[in-house]
This record gives sequence, C-alpha cells and structure tokens, in this order.
Amino acid sequence: MQIAIGSDHRGLELKARVTKLVTDAGHQIKDFGAYTDARVDYPNIAEAVGKAVVSGTYDKGILICGTGIGMCIAANKVKGIRAALALTELMACRARQHNDANILCLGAENDDSQLMQMINAFLTCQFEGGRHQIRVDEMTKMENER
Repeated sequence: MQIAIGSDHRGLELKARVTKLVTDAGHQIKDFGAYTDARVDYPNIAEAVGKAVVSGTYDKGILICGTGIGMCIAANKVKGIRAALALTELMACRARQHNDANILCLGAENDDSQLMQMINAFLTCQFEGGRHQIRVDEMTKMENER
C-alpha cells in the first residue's frame, strides 16, 4: 500500500515512529513534511497529503500534529477526503468500516499506547458499505453542494 504522511513540527518524533511501523509492515511511505522542528503551518501539509490521496497516487494518508485536531479539520477541507482523528484501535477501525476514512489523524501529545494497533486497524479494516455507504454518499453530496 502507498501511504502519504505528514506532520507539523510538533509531530516529528511520532511521525518517525509511525513511518517505521508502516514500512516495517511492508507499506511504502512518502513524507510530505515537516522535516525540521521549525514552526510550520499544518494546513499546507494537510492539503498536500489530502490532494495526494484524492489523486489516487496514495491509497491512504496519515497526518500528525499536537492533538490531531487541526490536521483533521484542515484535511477535511480537501474535496474527497474523509479524515478521522483516532485515539483508540476501535476508533481507527470504525473510521474505516463505517466512514470509509482515507486519512488517519493522530495527536503527538496523546497517549499512544495503542499506536501500532490503531495504525494496523486503519490499514487493514475494510469499509463495510451497505448502510454506511448511504451515509458516505450523503457526506459527498454535502461536500459537492458547497
């Protein structure tokens, strides 16, 4: 699987750990920044990762900032992105199963004791479709009406 990843300056350390977990699991990673601990504006990175995922070049994305909230909000401004903030393995899996999320957002300041489980769940849980497809279609319709 091809994964686009990005973080702000506060997420650098977690991004390095996530990158190792993802590549150790056999996936390919493209890093969209940040690359140093100098302050950056996370919306630009969220947009770059979002556009890379929507284009089809990357299967999924992972975004990291201090809490994960800012990246999640910014990524969801990109048409076609369904970014989800996950704090547990269950949230990461449900984001995929019920919402067909294509970007996982993580907080560098959050408890990451379930980090490997969250990433594995996000990358392996499959969208269930069915009644959930109706809801995803409703969100897409809302997005297209903006």
